[in-house]
Amino acid sequence: MPFNDLSLDPRLMRSVQHLGFVKPTEIQQEAIPAVMVGRDLIVSSQTGSGKTLAYLLPMMQRLLKSRALSKRDARALILAPTRELAKQVYAQLRLFVSNTPLTSALIVGGENFNDQEKLLKRQPNIIVATPGRFVDHLEHKSVFINGLEVLILDEADRMLDLGFMPQLTVINKAADHRLRQTLLFSATLDHAEVDELALALLKNPYRVAVGASHQQHQDISQQFFLADHLTHKEALLQHFLQQAEIKQLIIFTATREDAERLAQLCEQQGKSAVGLSGKLTQSSRNSVMQAFASGKHQVLVTTDLASRGLDLLQVSHVINFDLPKHAEEYVHRIGRTGRAGAKGAAISLVGPKDIAALLRIEAFLRQPTSFSVVEGLVGKFDGTVRPATPAITPEKKAKLAARKAKAKVKSQPKLSSGKAQFFQGGDDGMAPPKRKQK
Repeated sequence: MPFNDLSLDPRLMRSVQHLGFVKPTEIQQEAIPAVMVGRDLIVSSQTGSGKTLAYLLPMMQRLLKSRALSKRDARALILAPTRELAKQVYAQLRLFVSNTPLTSALIVGGENFNDQEKLLKRQPNIIVATPGRFVDHLEHKSVFINGLEVLILDEADRMLDLGFMPQLTVINKAADHRLRQTLLFSATLDHAEVDELALALLKNPYRVAVGASHQQHQDISQQFFLADHLTHKEALLQHFLQQAEIKQLIIFTATREDAERLAQLCEQQGKSAVGLSGKLTQSSRNSVMQAFASGKHQVLVTTDLASRGLDLLQVSHVINFDLPKHAEEYVHRIGRTGRAGAKGAAISLVGPKDIAALLRIEAFLRQPTSFSVVEGLVGKFDGTVRPATPAITPEKKAKLAARKAKAKVKSQPKLSSGKAQFFQGGDDGMAPPKRKQK
């Protein structure tokens, strides 16, 4: 089915053709017609499946073809769990808004509140926002959504994991009317809170599931390598950095400190690299991502800040220097490559501290892991970890001795009024023995 068969507004079709899209992806073929006839939608799909366009196109189609319920209120609200994903969605939205009379605004945390308030006073038709900052504006009465026509929740599972359920409840109540259409997108539907949220927000939803979250991404090759320790991981990383087929590379690590350190290591290996972590200001994070997206840097080293929502078509490789705590994050991390039908490679380094995370990933993907090796860099660690016997410190020894002494005193019989107490047939072991009279 080509895009021409979807009966989209000519202004939207011009943008679609300009961007080079010819045939909708599987999720777009399923979702767009359902949304265009007014159905609520709940969607589960693999990362990189084209879900953003699956809701942007029919949402804009509705706004272009119908009269606004209110001149003052926003007509469509798109919620995303992180600033980075919100900005990615907003960038795609602007490509389509430019050919239409519709207006849009981006409202995320970390930006100047007063500037956002001035922007909202212009009454934009479409708002892309993070839940926390949007609720701040709702409570400050700088935005109104009584007449909201379309509510879209992108990566709802991630929003719930981040604790945004109270904010989503407030937003739902502020726009609770029968004419509202709600679209919920989630990487997995095997999530109790997602089910609860869907029941609260959606009316008789049409369900679309394209590729279960645990299924292997066909365009991404995955390899796992065992490492003895941190130095061994760094040696493996240096080996992979020399691979000629790398276009752009994202390295995921567990801590902010490692993000900075490994970026320096990549620089030493002759790669233009930049580190991204939560301790950077929002403007600095924006600059880092823009520089990487424009190709200024070949390597991005980051924590899970960049594991979701970033559509970077030049990323050919992903390296998990540390495995993530949550198995779902592994899927999102490797999904930064292999976008839009391109081939990608995901490499994971597994040390003794990563074994628990690896077991969770195996359970989530429903298949065991096989390990690859690099000649000359094979370590001693075989992928199994014996439970270590905890070391007993001097302080712990003293506490244990005190507990034993206390327990011994409690188990002894108490003496009454300081007088020796004798048992029939003998003494109690506390007083001197009683001599037998001759």
